[in-house]
Amino acid sequence: MKLGISVGYSGQTLALPLELIKEAEAMGFDSVWTAEAWGSDALTPLAWIGAHTSKIKLATGIMQLSARTPAATAMAAMTLDQLSGGRMILGLGASGPQVVEGWYGMPYARPLGRMREYVGIMREIFKREEPVSHDGRHYQIPFRGEGSEGLGKPLRSILHGRPDIPIVIGAEGPKNIEQSAEIADGWLTLLLSPLHFDKVYRPGLEAGFAKAGGGKSMADFSIYIMQPMVPGIDLAACRDQVRPFLALYIGGMGAKGKNFHKNAIDRYGYQEATDHIQDLYLAGKKAEAAAAIPDDLIDQLALLGPKEHMRDQIEQWKALDIDFTMLMSFDARQGDRQLSLMRDLVELM
Repeated sequence: MKLGISVGYSGQTLALPLELIKEAEAMGFDSVWTAEAWGSDALTPLAWIGAHTSKIKLATGIMQLSARTPAATAMAAMTLDQLSGGRMILGLGASGPQVVEGWYGMPYARPLGRMREYVGIMREIFKREEPVSHDGRHYQIPFRGEGSEGLGKPLRSILHGRPDIPIVIGAEGPKNIEQSAEIADGWLTLLLSPLHFDKVYRPGLEAGFAKAGGGKSMADFSIYIMQPMVPGIDLAACRDQVRPFLALYIGGMGAKGKNFHKNAIDRYGYQEATDHIQDLYLAGKKAEAAAAIPDDLIDQLALLGPKEHMRDQIEQWKALDIDFTMLMSFDARQGDRQLSLMRDLVELM
C-alpha cells in the first residue's frame, strides 16, 4: 500500500498546496494527482507542481476524453513526461453526458468504444514505430470525412518520448472496469469499498486481464483509490464531514437513472438507501440527503475517526493482498491539519 495526493480541481479560484506536496514528496508519497471538470484544466497545475518537485510522480486524475483529441493528449503527456524526467502518469476518463454534451458540446454515446480507440492511438504515438494511421468508428487519422481537404498524411511524433508512459483509466461501471484491465496500465477509482472488492470488482479485473493475454495479471496493474480522509477523536463528527461529499456524488453527480457513482454503491447492496438519498438531493433537501447516508457505508468509503479506527480500516484494505495507492484529498486551506494527517498515515502504513 502506497500513498498519493489528490489536489482536485478549482472552485472559484485555484490554490495549490505546494508546500504540503513538497512535504509529501519528502515523506515518500508515490504520486500527486490533478483533475478537471469545467474550470481549471488538469495539465497546467501538474506542470506547475512538476517544476517545484523532483521525485513524486505526476498524474492526471482525470483528463477528459472529449477535451482533446488522442494526439493532443499524447503530445501533452510526452511533453510533461520529458520535462519532469519521466514522472508522468496519464489518467483518462470519459466523464459523463452532462459534462461532455453540456460543456464540450460533444456526443457522449459509446464511451467504451471511444476509450479503446483513444488509448490505442496514444500507444502508437508513444511507440513511434511507424507513422500513425487509424480508421475507427470514432477517430480517423488521417481524417478523410466530410470537409476534408484530402491532404492529410500519417505522421510520426518528432518528439522521442518514453514508449511506455503509464495509462490509467478512471472507471466505475463493470464493463468499463473490465476494459480498463484489458487495455490500460492501471485503474483510478472512487467510492471503492474493501468489503466488496473481491465480489464486485476482482472478477471483472481478472476477465480483462484474460482478454489482454500475455499473462497479464494484478501484478502488472496499478490501482489508485480516491479516498476521503477525516481524522478526529469524535467518530460521529468525522462521519458528518463526509456526508455532504457522499450526498453530492450519490444524489447530484449525474442525472436520475444515469449516475455512475450511485450505481457503484448500489452494487454493494445499498440501492434502497441510495434511491432515497438521490430523491432527497434532487428535491433540494441536501442536508436531509446527507443525514440519510448509513454510518456503515461511510466507514467503507472514507478513512476517518481516531487512529485506532483508521488502523482497523486500513487493515481491511491490506487484507485484500493487492498492490494499490490510496489517494488522500488535499485542502489548501487546512495546511497544518493536512500535514498532521500525512504523518499519521505514514505511521499507520
